[in-house]
Amino acid sequence: MRFLTEKPGHDLTYNDVFMAPNRSSVASRMDVDLTSTDGIGTPLPLVVANMTAISGRRMAETIARRGGIAILPQDIPTDFVQKSVERVKSAHTVFDTPVRVTPTTTVGEAMALLGKRAHGVVIVVQDGTAVGIVSPSEATGVDRFAQVHEVMTTDLTLVDAQTSPKDVFDTLSAHHQKVALAVDGDQLLGIMTSKAALRAALYRPAVDPQGCLMVGTAVGINGDVEGRARALLEARSDVLVLDTAHGHQDKMLEALATVARVRDEFAARTGRRIPMVAGNVVTPQAVLDLADAGADVLKVGVGPGAMCTTRMQTGVGRPQFSAVLDCAEAARSIGRAVWADGGVRHPRDVALALAAGAGSVMVGSWFAGTHESTGDLLTDATGRQYKESFGMASARAVKSRTRQQSAFDRARAALFEEGISSSKLYLDPRRPGVEDLLDWITSGVRSACTYAGARTLTEFADKAVVGVQSPSGYDEGRPLAQSWQ
Repeated sequence: MRFLTEKPGHDLTYNDVFMAPNRSSVASRMDVDLTSTDGIGTPLPLVVANMTAISGRRMAETIARRGGIAILPQDIPTDFVQKSVERVKSAHTVFDTPVRVTPTTTVGEAMALLGKRAHGVVIVVQDGTAVGIVSPSEATGVDRFAQVHEVMTTDLTLVDAQTSPKDVFDTLSAHHQKVALAVDGDQLLGIMTSKAALRAALYRPAVDPQGCLMVGTAVGINGDVEGRARALLEARSDVLVLDTAHGHQDKMLEALATVARVRDEFAARTGRRIPMVAGNVVTPQAVLDLADAGADVLKVGVGPGAMCTTRMQTGVGRPQFSAVLDCAEAARSIGRAVWADGGVRHPRDVALALAAGAGSVMVGSWFAGTHESTGDLLTDATGRQYKESFGMASARAVKSRTRQQSAFDRARAALFEEGISSSKLYLDPRRPGVEDLLDWITSGVRSACTYAGARTLTEFADKAVVGVQSPSGYDEGRPLAQSWQ
């Protein structure tokens, strides 16, 4: 990447910069390969942040089917994380995981489960066999205590699990149905909507060497670091993430050395070397120190996240674009990579992070307001749907993280918070599911690559030309929802 004019002497964030177009021979955005350049090689350079309010099994399955990877949080008990990883690994790589109920489930209970997935239906299953479908249209005007077998649709479109996405789409179009049910004999395996069929033809899933969906896990730097790392490796985690608010500290270096030893022992026994990610950092020296301790990828970002109050509370941090740019250069010089973590609010920000040299981009709060995030779907007084989110250094998160300590110690720790403990992240009616956001993001990044004349993200980071703009220049680029007159 180079600057259009002289590089400024001050640090920049995403709003401060724009990308200038180059002469390009890339005729279509579909000619662009978005495989990550972080050494992990996921088909999409997108990572779901290891935040308790965002990343769980539903999110991990969904993002992996479309080529990204989610990191399960460090505050979740190890045995629960192991079960979540197992369920992700057992999920179908093409067909979505259905929301299942039994015939005697009440309509009220079934409708409460709709918000867990974006496809908007629940499948009525008896002894593993699908016997009906319930959607809001069947439930409208029905007593909430009625049982689903009284209202369910029994006109089902069944397909074999080997059916191609195109054939599923054609079958649904021919039968004017919303969803197809993939079965093995009489056992339900998964479901696919028409939109999911289109996506399955556009995206490649992120899979491990055994062909199962990929998922990462966070270890943390406190407690039984070695024991948790061993357990997560045995559970088939594909990436281990060690992070804390201030990643450039001795305790992180010690934890990295411990996990690196455990990881190397696992590799010697199994032949598989699992990547280690560490952070968060914002300086080249931190990149070099953590890499020297064993990190393969450095997580960059202090304070840019929507739930983070670190910069306002402590004055510590760094504008994210410059942090990514400098840290990526340092990482590249020693054969490592970085993840840009935080500050992403528009597709342009993802593209700019990749142009600055990020191997992948980690997204947190932007994905919180989706069906697949871990929180319950709530409705405000105006009828708008939202999910609650909170920062991982907030009092709420600290309370959970210190649950094994005494009540006094937990209360004392909660006094010192750096993060928002409760925030409403509204679902965008146009993009209520994380896949809707992925469509928007990948469309923007692909187009950005064509403007730069790049067919891969490696070329993109090499060819991108970035300029510096004023706040009014940034505002000029915003679309207008209504007339300015």
